[in-house]
Amino acid sequence: AFNVNCNSNYVSYYGQNSAGSQQTLGTYCQDATEDVIVLSFMNGFPNILLNFANACETTFPGSTLLHCPSIATDIKYCQSKGKSVILSMGGASGAYGFSSDSEATAFADTVWNKFFKGTDAQRPFDDAVLDGIDLDIEGGSTTGYAAFVNQLRTHYASDASKKYYIAAAPQCPFPDAWVGSALNSAWFDMVYVQFYNNYCGLNAYPTWFNFNDWDNWAKTISVNKDVKIFIGAPGSPSAAGSGYVDASTLATIYNAVRANYTSLGGIMTWDLQLVWRRIYFIQHFYNHFSYV
Repeated sequence: AFNVNCNSNYVSYYGQNSAGSQQTLGTYCQDATEDVIVLSFMNGFPNILLNFANACETTFPGSTLLHCPSIATDIKYCQSKGKSVILSMGGASGAYGFSSDSEATAFADTVWNKFFKGTDAQRPFDDAVLDGIDLDIEGGSTTGYAAFVNQLRTHYASDASKKYYIAAAPQCPFPDAWVGSALNSAWFDMVYVQFYNNYCGLNAYPTWFNFNDWDNWAKTISVNKDVKIFIGAPGSPSAAGSGYVDASTLATIYNAVRANYTSLGGIMTWDLQLVWRRIYFIQHFYNHFSYV
C-alpha cells in the first residue's frame, strides 16, 4: 500500500493512451507495482475540460463535461488495493490557468465538490472520491496556484476520514518556471520532478542531474519540510524527447539518490501504458534495488 513517508513509492500517469492500446484503469491496478496512479488530464480550467483518451468518451447530457462511471468503479477498486488515485491538472497542451487568486480559490471549491467529498449535480467520477490533486503546469499564467492549493487544503482539513494529497510535477531546471512560486509558498506532499526533456535529465547523470537542488529546496524552502521528491523518468524511449535511461541505469541513479538524500519519495514514470508495453523495465528495475 502507498505510504507517502517511504522512499520507494512507484507513481505512474494514466489516461493518454500514449501507446495506442490503453486498458482500463482497473486492469493496471491488479498489479502490485503501482502505489499512486495519476489520472491525466484535466487539461482545461477553470472551465473544466477532461481528457482521458479512450478510457472515457461520454459526457453529461447537454454538457461537454466527461462522465466516467467505469473510471469511477476502477478508482474505488484501485483504492481497495491500497493505491492512491489523484487527478492531474494541466499537461503539455490545453487551455488552462487562473486570472486571479480569487478565481483560483473559487475553483478549489469547485474541484472539492466535483471530485472529493463535496456535492455537485455533475460529478465526473460519481461517488468515487479522489485522493489528491497534481499540478502539472507547463504553460499559461503562474497566477493563483498557491491560492488554489491553500483553499483545497482547507477542504481537505474538513474531512478526517482519509488522507488527501497535493502534488506537483515541475520540470527539472530549478526553480520551475510555472509552479516555482507556488512550491515556495504552499504545502505540497509530493513533487514529481520531470528529469527528462531538459539538460538536467537522467541521461545527464551525474554531471547535470540536479536532484541536489530539489533536495535543498525541500529542506530549506518548502513549507512542508517533509515533502517527498520523486525521480521522474520516461517509461520508454518514445515517452520523451530525451532523458530515457534503461532500468539498470535508473536503478544506479536511484540507489545513489537514496543513499544521499532523505527527501527521496520514489520513482515517477510517464506513462503507465508505455511502461507496461516495456514491462521488462519494471521487472528489471525490481532486480536492482530493495524497498524500505
